[in-house]
Amino acid sequence: MDQSINFPVSFYIAGAILGVGMLYGWTLRQKGIGLPMMVVLSTVGAWYFLDVLYNDYAQYQLQMGADILDSAWWQVMLFILSFCIFAPFIHRWMNKKMLHERSHILRLSLVGGLENAYFQSKITAAFRILTIAWLVIMALALLKTNFDFLGMLAPFVQGKAQPWGRGRIGGGFDAFLSLASYLHIMLVAGFGVIAALSKEVRTRAAACVLFLLSAPWFFLDRTRNVMLAIALPGLLAWVFLRVKAGLLFRLGILLVFFLLVDGWLRFIIQTRSGSDIALAFQQVGLGGVTERVSTHEGKHEGLNMFEELGWTNYLILNKQYEPNWGARYFAELVNPIPRVLWPGKPLIGIDYAIARGQKWEGASAKEAGVGATISTGMIGQGVVNFGPFFGILAAALLMATWAAILARQDLKGEKTGRLLLYMVGMVLTFNLGRDITLITLYPFLFGFIMLVVFSRARGER
Repeated sequence: MDQSINFPVSFYIAGAILGVGMLYGWTLRQKGIGLPMMVVLSTVGAWYFLDVLYNDYAQYQLQMGADILDSAWWQVMLFILSFCIFAPFIHRWMNKKMLHERSHILRLSLVGGLENAYFQSKITAAFRILTIAWLVIMALALLKTNFDFLGMLAPFVQGKAQPWGRGRIGGGFDAFLSLASYLHIMLVAGFGVIAALSKEVRTRAAACVLFLLSAPWFFLDRTRNVMLAIALPGLLAWVFLRVKAGLLFRLGILLVFFLLVDGWLRFIIQTRSGSDIALAFQQVGLGGVTERVSTHEGKHEGLNMFEELGWTNYLILNKQYEPNWGARYFAELVNPIPRVLWPGKPLIGIDYAIARGQKWEGASAKEAGVGATISTGMIGQGVVNFGPFFGILAAALLMATWAAILARQDLKGEKTGRLLLYMVGMVLTFNLGRDITLITLYPFLFGFIMLVVFSRARGER
């Protein structure tokens, strides 16, 4: 960060409100809603405040002007305030029959919390459900790849198989490929959580094996948010619920993990534009990865949602873009409908990509005429939908609803698979910082549907 940069007063006010909001969430932690609130606010801190500390804020000022950025900070502050007001209210309304319950995840974090025999039986039952679903997914993947076992289970040997590949605009049976892909993510993340929480030796060992067999297929890819969705639920469950050590030791584990992930993501950034990640890794090996990372001085791309919030305001102010009055949110809502059933299903974010200069005449029909889509950020997405004021309130309302949904999983944590959904959902919250979209939440959504189906089959309500 350039030390000569003078941030506006609105930056410091928004930061102070963020800190107060975190403390407020901490006071509500036993009620289930507090921890999800803190995760959402941490997401705001990462995508908006870290953006301007990590990237070139002076360049933002040159491109958009100081007044635009000042307005954007007031919008960030409004989002934080609105979210902190909406979340407890929606929680009391949505989960009113469970308000007498207390956070199961906090109860498990106490010494001996994982020893509960009933909870362990539910973990084992969840593992059986996930294993059956994983076998079905793998059978479909192998059929799609002409039984390329190495491409699915050992992509570092000969490259990565692509059973779920599709264009930006789906067609035919592409919706089922998307379903399989997102369910695949949820299953592997679930194995990580079970490996961390299970006290039954065979269940834990089997979950570890299935995770280690499945995870390389995701890690040797170019989609960074999916890698985090796979790795973080199990890691966080292990660090905060299983490791019996002080807070500093646990934070040390997370720091080591961060450094490893940081190095791997730097390697991906250097490699993904020119070749297949799996083949690149096969060619250079661990030593080559280390060498490339040590000589790489660039930054991660994509941590720039405050920049996009500035651009949305700039484009609207200069009449280069107009709020679509909920059309973007509607497109996100109906996204699960297969395009084969609705050929004219609305596209997501193409109009904004064009306004940001991504129109490409050479793009194929499957790419919707743009070279790339651009994430607006969860706050900027509200502005794109309903304008600079009401859009902020809409985004805060949606994230408050999501926090209440997560709180519900925590308060129902004694039921099979609920804590798995909770851990996966908490991690996916960070990815919602780029856009509030079902595309991000599909692993959670399909995992929930799967648990409901199996629970009904077992005679559970």
